[in-house]
Amino acid sequence: MCFELLKVDPYSRARRGRLVTLHGIVETPMFMPVGTQGTVKAMTPDELCSVGAQIILGNIYHLFLRPGPEVIKHFGGLHRFMSWNRPILTDSGGFQVFSLAKLRRIAEEGVYFNNHIDGSPSFLSPEIATELQTSMGADVAMAFDECPPYPCELEYAAASLERTLRWAQRCRTWLERQSKEKRPLLFGIVQGATYRNLREKSARALVGMEFDGYAIGGVSVGEPESEMMRAIESSEPFLPADRPRYAMGLGTPAQIVEMVARGIDMFDTVLPTRLARNGTAFTETETVNLKNNPYRLDQRPIEENCACATCRTFTRGYIRHLTKAEEILGLRLITMHNLHFYLNLMHRIRAALDEDSFPAFRERFVASYVRHSAED
Repeated sequence: MCFELLKVDPYSRARRGRLVTLHGIVETPMFMPVGTQGTVKAMTPDELCSVGAQIILGNIYHLFLRPGPEVIKHFGGLHRFMSWNRPILTDSGGFQVFSLAKLRRIAEEGVYFNNHIDGSPSFLSPEIATELQTSMGADVAMAFDECPPYPCELEYAAASLERTLRWAQRCRTWLERQSKEKRPLLFGIVQGATYRNLREKSARALVGMEFDGYAIGGVSVGEPESEMMRAIESSEPFLPADRPRYAMGLGTPAQIVEMVARGIDMFDTVLPTRLARNGTAFTETETVNLKNNPYRLDQRPIEENCACATCRTFTRGYIRHLTKAEEILGLRLITMHNLHFYLNLMHRIRAALDEDSFPAFRERFVASYVRHSAED
């Protein structure tokens, strides 16, 4: 078994668990910093460890195009290439194919597309995506899927789901033929757009294929938060308790707490790094745009009592100066703080579950965050 379920909160569906991979054990619920192109933007591997990263995410679509699988293979795999010795989960490229809607053609055999770098013709199939993830040394690989848009007509969503399920079986079949020694864990991806019956059908079919874990995809594609939560609630009850559940590409701090309460174990989002590059920092109750003038003479850290290296050393006023001057150090310092904030939030969630105090933590955190967001 790759996943050990340690505890379930009696007042919600929140779970405490442990995921075992080739490169180490990951405590859940957990957050994965996004390292799309073999790097978490602005962070070194040592810095990622210092802020508490257990596992990071890489993207096969981007790595397939640049530097290419032959380069990564030459360096001994993705871990050695980027000097990261902890687990890596790789996305299969399905979401990137979704984002290339005007440049791709979906067929039963796979997806033909013009890549975003030089426009040259490219192709990804379930077998190619799984082989790429395996050859690059992923600890957790994702099945190749189609991510339908929002909004999406029922007829298209149903046809897309059937194709995604066929692709999922092809990923399983390809991996089963490989040596077990370095085989990654393989997660199936629940799709079905905003349709509850399709979500249930997808989850049940994937469970029948016996994946190592299950992701809920097709969320955070432009739908309102209520639809996002409904997609989680329409999928999670049909997933087995002894396998990890992963909500792909989500979310804000309050959304993550709410999704943990709905039984989700794994998360990733570009928000902490992307917003940092725009000068925005996360705090316990709100986001703070440090480019704004009121922070020019502010001698406080980004957040009082934060243990990250940024808050132990630098003031808001200094970081504002760096961002206004477009100094690289500014975005690095905010990135470090934001990732620490997300990873520390997961640590606090795990501690609350261990101490049987998650309901109180959830109520306090979400109420404070939502209240301050409304005031903004």
